[in-house]
Amino acid sequence: MCVANFSTIFTGHLREEILLVLKALGGALKDKEHLIELNLSDNTFSPTGTEPMVDFLTHTRSLQILCLNNNGLGISGGTMIAKALLANAEKACANNRSSSLRSIICSCNHLEDGSSEALANTFATHGTLIKVCMLQNGICPDGICHLTRGLFKNPNLHMLDLQDNTFTKCGCLALTEALTSWSHLYHLNVGKCLLSNKSGVAIADALILGKNQALKDVNLSYNEIESDAITCLTKAIAANLPNLDALDELDDMEDESEEEEKEEEEEEEEEEGKKDKEDRVVESVDMEANLEPVRKANKEEEKEEKELSQKLSDTYI
Repeated sequence: MCVANFSTIFTGHLREEILLVLKALGGALKDKEHLIELNLSDNTFSPTGTEPMVDFLTHTRSLQILCLNNNGLGISGGTMIAKALLANAEKACANNRSSSLRSIICSCNHLEDGSSEALANTFATHGTLIKVCMLQNGICPDGICHLTRGLFKNPNLHMLDLQDNTFTKCGCLALTEALTSWSHLYHLNVGKCLLSNKSGVAIADALILGKNQALKDVNLSYNEIESDAITCLTKAIAANLPNLDALDELDDMEDESEEEEKEEEEEEEEEEGKKDKEDRVVESVDMEANLEPVRKANKEEEKEEKELSQKLSDTYI
């Protein structure tokens, strides 16, 4: 078994040079029967850079792990990869053979909704995936619906990371439906996905069914999850998530709490400032009141001195 790790190898090269290298790599890897992992992450070869890899991805019979993080694939590049892998799965099926593909790691590629349907068809046709990471791809609810429905056909899914995409209600409902198929799932990351509090409750309701007891790590952070959703999640954990080690859902609540505390402190400081100002005004009034008799006495003394001075002046004159 061998691994081809070509991540971060194209720094400072021109696009034309990159295409030539990818063509050479694709040709060299095509007949490697024991290649189980290909990593081309952090090489910005753009959608056109995927073309030289199509032939390899279509015909490989051993590849288990495909890593394509931060390659600038875009919609067209993602669709091209999906179609090549779909052809691979169809060839395996035609030859009465199970697909070898187990993991697809394709984050930070601007895949968006445009490539999601092709990817969903690929996922469903393979049906052998255990790990899918597609975080930060600008995928919106329609795309999430496609992807989760495709992944529904992968009952052995262990890890799913869709962080920093956009779910909302539609995407969340598709996720909760798919959860019933993933009895082996132990890592679920849907943090920063605009789930909302109601969606948090819906996920809790899905988890409480007891079909995801293998879950060890769930990330729902920064999704506006509130106390009622957390109560539902607590019930789900107590009832049917015996292996859960980590639940990240309070980060946004902690931020909100910190903001509230900051606002309260600012209000207290403002109130204290007003009170100090009022106290200073009262003190000033009191001081004026205390000084008034002194001023009167001083004025009387001045008056007496003037009268005395006048008398003396008259006497000598």
